[in-house]
Amino acid sequence: MSTEPGAPAGAAPLTGRTVLVAGAGSASGTAVCRALESAGAKVVAVGRDAARLANTLAGDADRRTCDLGDSGEVAALAADLRETYGGIDGLIHLVGGWRAGTDIGSQSEQDWDFLETNILRTLRNVSRSFYDQLAASPVGRLAIVSSTAVDSPTAAGAGYAAAKAAAEAWVRAVAAGFQGSQSGRKENPAPQHSAAVVFVVKALVDSAQRAAAPDRRFPGYTDVEDLADAVVRLFQQDAAEVNGQRIRLVPSK
Repeated sequence: MSTEPGAPAGAAPLTGRTVLVAGAGSASGTAVCRALESAGAKVVAVGRDAARLANTLAGDADRRTCDLGDSGEVAALAADLRETYGGIDGLIHLVGGWRAGTDIGSQSEQDWDFLETNILRTLRNVSRSFYDQLAASPVGRLAIVSSTAVDSPTAAGAGYAAAKAAAEAWVRAVAAGFQGSQSGRKENPAPQHSAAVVFVVKALVDSAQRAAAPDRRFPGYTDVEDLADAVVRLFQQDAAEVNGQRIRLVPSK
């Protein structure tokens, strides 16, 4: 983790920054990792499946396998990255999943356990273990991807919408922590330099999905490349302006 306020003149915008991407083996994770690498960041790509990470990611990513639902494993990862890199500058949390029933009564315990573990518990674990590193970074950023389902929940998707809403509340709490820890004395406040945000999409789509269904238009879906661009931009935006914000990613295609 660099302690300098910015990259050297002429360098890629994220040169010297270390960014952890959780859920890196997914299509969105791969797109985000590659965009961050292109912007000069050192990427730590984290997932549960080593083969999937190896098959989907090229370049100079530091590939790590970790069960993010296990707080002990996450704490060990955080300690290792602090020793290896001095800490991280960014945490992009792309771990999630989808489960649904047909109505309120059909929401199963198994589906809720899956959603709570993948959407909320993993976020809670990583944000707690890496909070101090992000708060100490001159450009600390935490981001998740949430869903428009939070605004318009359905009976069938009650569990999914509830888990996403809880994750958004957790991110806003992290944002409040960043603001409080960096406010300094009232008469001499320190500049805000870390931020936590929520990206909101209807759904994500990638090139493989488009190729598999060439006649489908995917209305309202956000391409994973657009998400990746938004992640890179996040590090270049003013922390105080974006901290705690819910940013809707408007589809470009």
